[in-house]
Amino acid sequence: MFTHTQRLQFEAKPEKPDPAYARKLQELVGGAYGEMSVMMQYLFQGWNCRMPGKYKDLIMDIATEEIGHVEMLATMVARLLEGAPATATTKMATSDPAVGAVLGGMDPQQAIVAGGAALPADSNGYPWNGRYAIASGNLLADFYANVAAEAQSRLQTARLYNMTDDPGVKDMLKFNLARDTVHQNQWLAAIEQLREDGLEGVVVPGGLEDEEHRRHAQELWHLSDGTESGAGLWASGPAPDGEHELTVLTSPQPLGDKATVPPPDPKLYATYDGSRGKPKGPVLGTETGVKGKIKDALTPDE
Repeated sequence: MFTHTQRLQFEAKPEKPDPAYARKLQELVGGAYGEMSVMMQYLFQGWNCRMPGKYKDLIMDIATEEIGHVEMLATMVARLLEGAPATATTKMATSDPAVGAVLGGMDPQQAIVAGGAALPADSNGYPWNGRYAIASGNLLADFYANVAAEAQSRLQTARLYNMTDDPGVKDMLKFNLARDTVHQNQWLAAIEQLREDGLEGVVVPGGLEDEEHRRHAQELWHLSDGTESGAGLWASGPAPDGEHELTVLTSPQPLGDKATVPPPDPKLYATYDGSRGKPKGPVLGTETGVKGKIKDALTPDE
């Protein structure tokens, strides 16, 4: 269950309308690293968390906060669009309001589709995509993804902060920057808490060290023409997981056979000279299951 209060988490009042900046701010609403992405990412991580208690509570606390961030940004976008497209910028661009909005930098869909308000889309008008959200069910994998998401969000917020002189917008973005900072630190602390609680290792997923080809879990394959990749902590000494010793393989050689593919199904019409024989198995469109087995038995391959 969720409840809603009419007050914003932080104030979102620009000094004056700015439709061009409203379009830029859409990136923080519905971009790949916008607030909609982390909101949905954290909500599904929380809903899918199998352990009641502190981890689920942390995820849901931050997830619910992110709903408020989307509301705050959507409100700011609508206020930045107040009076658009009849603004000084667009009037100077052209006397036609619609064309003027385009030339002035405003996203026409904000007016045409959303009625002068925010869209669930990025700064180019591309709709928000559910594939942006990561919720794997493995908390270590998810928390690593959350750190990266908050880092990208803070980076984009910082860039947008330097693209405006509006004191009201900058004040809101200062709050956003601070929350991105604390969330990064909280997810990093949560990773350490997982290790302290003995729930996860360092790599994802843990517990397969005896199954993997151990040698290949330690080597940096030196494949570029740069000469200094062996100078970092990733090239020598104990690995962060405590299970491996990092080394550099200076002249790696291919371990597999030639990359050949099977003969194509004739019904796919791929260019083929017959050099690898005829395709094996059923061709495209043939029946499977019991019916297919009976048909195959009665009509053997020629």
